[in-house]
Amino acid sequence: MSSNRNRMIIARALAGVRDTPCDGFPAMKQFFLKLFTWWNGQTFGTQLWTARFGELVGRDSEGNCYYRTRGGRIDPALGFERRWVIYNGYTEATHIPPEWHGWIHHVVDVPPTKEDYQPREWQKPHVPNMTGTPAAYRPSGSTLASGRRPKATGDYQPWTPGQ
Repeated sequence: MSSNRNRMIIARALAGVRDTPCDGFPAMKQFFLKLFTWWNGQTFGTQLWTARFGELVGRDSEGNCYYRTRGGRIDPALGFERRWVIYNGYTEATHIPPEWHGWIHHVVDVPPTKEDYQPREWQKPHVPNMTGTPAAYRPSGSTLASGRRPKATGDYQPWTPGQ
């Protein structure tokens, strides 16, 4: 591979680190976040791998980007093509909507961008997992739901020793 091609790949991979602030973070902080963390986006290794071997298949409604090996090449170690997602924001598997879930897990071979995917009228819009956030499900009676438990109803009989 020529050195000019290598420079182009590295330049494309490092295009996310600029001198201007991105997402409210100064460029140097963006650089260190990308270098040392994996949970809030792609690392340099993933960025280089994607620039060298990846082929963009499509994007979903949340801004996640879906890739496969360039040209759909079969990985000899796996026996099928590699598929991966670059999340828009924090890395959380529940951010993959249902229409892309089947493709990323090799259930279907055709990505939603190549077919006319229309959700059924009874399907609700995709909601990622909210566990651990203020928007998490809190059933009635939970101390986290409103901070107070409802009063006991008349059918409750407390146990009294000796009776």
